[in-house]
Amino acid sequence: MLFSNGNTHQKDTIGMAKTDFKSIDEYHDTFQGEKKERLAAVRKAIREMAPDAEEVISYQIPAYKHFGFLIYYSAATNHISLSYPYSQALLDEFKSELSKYKMSKSALQLPDKDPLPLDLIKRIVAYRMKENELAEASKPQKTKKK
Repeated sequence: MLFSNGNTHQKDTIGMAKTDFKSIDEYHDTFQGEKKERLAAVRKAIREMAPDAEEVISYQIPAYKHFGFLIYYSAATNHISLSYPYSQALLDEFKSELSKYKMSKSALQLPDKDPLPLDLIKRIVAYRMKENELAEASKPQKTKKK
């Protein structure tokens, strides 16, 4: 089944695509073959850079939280998407490398026909972690009420 956002999922036993994922493993298990392997490689790259980030399902796709949302990823018919509303600083930092890929304001498409840029994914995750940590550090400290 093809969803309007381009995501494809294996049909479940009642003939409808599963969209109530409770875990990243459950999301991955709806795919087979090379697509499932590519998803696992993206997950591994993220975990290597953010081992303590919380794995969650948000908007029915895998996501990671580290002082707020860090990054999302999903599978589409012909690509894997990495998504998050990227900052202008991140876009500037990785401008030359990102120019090879189709991008929107919030998503980077990694075509299935190309090898996954795992090093780039790791560096994007590291950059996003720093952004989230700086944002957290700049928040006013809450004072306890007596």
